[in-house]
Amino acid sequence: MWQLQWSIDVYVGASLAELAPAHTGARPALMAADVTDLPARAIADPFLIIIEGRWYLFCEVWNAATGRGEIAYATSSDAGLTWTYRESVLREPFHLSYPHVFAANGQVFMIPESRRDHGIYLYVAEDFPKGWRRIATLATGPFADATVTRHDDRWWLFAQRGLDELCLFSSRELEGPWQPHPASPLWPGNRSRTRPGGRMLIDAGQLVRFAQDGWPTYGHSLRAFDVLALTESRYQERERPSSPILRASRSGWNAVGMHHIDAVQRADGSWLAVVDGASPTRHQPETSGS
Repeated sequence: MWQLQWSIDVYVGASLAELAPAHTGARPALMAADVTDLPARAIADPFLIIIEGRWYLFCEVWNAATGRGEIAYATSSDAGLTWTYRESVLREPFHLSYPHVFAANGQVFMIPESRRDHGIYLYVAEDFPKGWRRIATLATGPFADATVTRHDDRWWLFAQRGLDELCLFSSRELEGPWQPHPASPLWPGNRSRTRPGGRMLIDAGQLVRFAQDGWPTYGHSLRAFDVLALTESRYQERERPSSPILRASRSGWNAVGMHHIDAVQRADGSWLAVVDGASPTRHQPETSGS
């Protein structure tokens, strides 16, 4: 029986179009084998945050004992080049993934994916990097990979509904109320651009959105779009000429898929990104002995 084995690596490049592995060798930066506090089968969806000069990476870890994802973190002592797994910090009675972590209003927040509970939930860290407490429900429904950004004094939230609709909401306050955008859903029926693939960022003054390309197979590449218009009445985007910026390599740890990025621009103008990738691995189903 085959399943996908997701792992995390570090890429660097002079631009987002030139990202390549930061280290030579076949081993990615974080693998399921690095998880020390639970029986992990996969580790994916990395998000970065730098607090008081310290680098943290939050990610999904698939717990083989529960059959659900939970949120864990790792730390880096060399500005994001290498990572040490620490521990799981958020577990719910439903699957969690895509831990979109960000700082705002002097606090650290997280919006993990919780589609199986039919809600988009906002958490705050009461004892960072631990102590996460749910404080608001931003939307209800089967939403995946909610991604927020602050633009023109408003909060904007992108999330995939179902398998092929990209929904857009906005709010003056992070905790809501959130209102659907009149152009929403965006790109209905198009699995190549409707599922968010990481934090939105600014590149040379341009707001950029990332999307998982889910066609013809789940998560095989990552596309990038310049957001040309984002107002309360209008949305427009254009795919970058360099897109997809990440794709399956056909060999090694990312042989069959790459579907997520979180990137920071360094002082010299280059980029450092954490990405994930998948390779097929044979899984032996558990059997009970007599």
